[in-house]
Amino acid sequence: MSDKIIDCLQKVMNEYIAAKRENFGSHALGNYVRKEIPKNFKGLSFFDESNYTITGSVGQGNWAFVPWIAIMNNKVTSSTQRGYYIGYLFSEDMKSVYLTIAQGVTESSKEEMIKTKEDIHRLIHPTSRIQKDDQIYLGTSSKAKKYAFSTAAYIRYGKENMPDEEQLEADLKEMLHLYEKYINIKNNKHIEYALQPQTKMVIEDKKMYMPDSDLVTHIHHYIISKGFYYTRAEVVNFYLSLRTKPFVILSGISGTGKTKMLQWFAESLGATEGNGQFALIPVRPDWNDGSDLLGYTDIKGDFIEGPLTKVIRKALDHPDFPYFVLLDEMNLARVEYYFSDILSVMESRRWEGGKIISSQLFPRNEYIRLTLPNNLYIIGTVNMDETTHPFSKKVLDRANTIEFNRVQLDYFDFLEAGDPVESLTITQDRLQSKYLYLKEVFQEHREMVEKATEVLVEINKALQLTNAQVGYRVRDEICFYLAYNEEGHLMEFEEALDHCILQKILPRIAGSDSRVDRMLRSLYTIFTNRQYDEQSPDIENAKYPRSAEKVVEMLRRLEEDGFTSFWVS
Repeated sequence: MSDKIIDCLQKVMNEYIAAKRENFGSHALGNYVRKEIPKNFKGLSFFDESNYTITGSVGQGNWAFVPWIAIMNNKVTSSTQRGYYIGYLFSEDMKSVYLTIAQGVTESSKEEMIKTKEDIHRLIHPTSRIQKDDQIYLGTSSKAKKYAFSTAAYIRYGKENMPDEEQLEADLKEMLHLYEKYINIKNNKHIEYALQPQTKMVIEDKKMYMPDSDLVTHIHHYIISKGFYYTRAEVVNFYLSLRTKPFVILSGISGTGKTKMLQWFAESLGATEGNGQFALIPVRPDWNDGSDLLGYTDIKGDFIEGPLTKVIRKALDHPDFPYFVLLDEMNLARVEYYFSDILSVMESRRWEGGKIISSQLFPRNEYIRLTLPNNLYIIGTVNMDETTHPFSKKVLDRANTIEFNRVQLDYFDFLEAGDPVESLTITQDRLQSKYLYLKEVFQEHREMVEKATEVLVEINKALQLTNAQVGYRVRDEICFYLAYNEEGHLMEFEEALDHCILQKILPRIAGSDSRVDRMLRSLYTIFTNRQYDEQSPDIENAKYPRSAEKVVEMLRRLEEDGFTSFWVS
């Protein structure tokens, strides 16, 4: 099994100083850096070996003061002596390692290095973890100082506080993205917006088109700049979920920032309470029908609009911009009582004249002709405790349920963001649904649909034990999610499907008998290719690790409490 990035870096930092006291020739650590580390990095899912060369060095003939790992685009450079490349540079004292964009120290003049630094600095987002100052310290040797001067941008990792593997991979992806941006600019292929990511603009003109990956990165940086810690993967998942279906449930324990996450997500795209594109509607425990949300006819025969209807009218009047509604504490009342009409109308969406339309929201009122706007996105936040109500399968089938239970109180890096990030003003086409029927996806992504369906068929066999199997709607919406992911080049297939399983299938499971136990064990086997071992469950090597972790949690709860469900309470 290949070592992870963190394993590679820590092995060098832990062993290098001692190794330097031993003979250089054929040393095991030297062979590891030169042969095993490049092999491990090539095994990363986001690397294209045809475009990149990866090398490692601890010196030539003698131990180097600064060992390094270099990642080079074959079209730009073939060695670390010239051009520019991504490098992991280890400090002489092995207390730090820096992920950098560096330049060849042999064949690059001082003026060329300074110009390259300036060009790269303009591409770095203000709240990125990537630093562009001159505070990199590799040591006192002349070679260490040359490497430090050649560095255009960096992220420092301390030996005593290394981030986890997910963060290391995210940092490397971002550095690769910055590297490719610079390459494209050098080749006169880059679009102008990348030079000024902090500038407000309306993304309408095709010349200003922003790829999904860059749009998600902007949203992530905006949220972090507000002092809230969410991973890029969490933002990607939320973005894809909204595109798949304009109804998302954010669940989790109180205090994890679910409401703020949605508020900053909307604001990053230009939707605020000030311009009416964002509305927060607190749900009351006494809501028992749709009138509390949509409105009602009073004793005089006048229609009194509910809070959601007011937003619907605005969205219908401005179809080119997205509108976000946050139903706060959504399950303080029974969702099926006050939200069922909206869910039914949402399912009525269809293509007509090249546009998505829905049935009437008030079919029994001939004076009010309103449909559900295609540019309206409804997000509910929920907590699961003794004061709230559970969800029916009708609701769960029609939403992506995203869980936020991660709490890391001692993580402060995200609080050190630089200047505030300006919001963009995007148009509705960046979020709107492209697919309503599986046939549309199948025509463009046949192989992906067949691959995903094969996994879902296997999962359904396990779910049959409690008659909890999923139907066509869930299958179709999972395929929509995977299609948007594939088109945006956002996640690997297995990672994206893992999110779908976790938020579209597992929330349906609850029970207390032996059938639930057998079903969860079967699901664990599907997700990990291993039998469940309650003493040492293997999550790390699972094909679908998020789903496997949740199944383990549910199995333990079943054993300890005699009852289990998806929800933490």
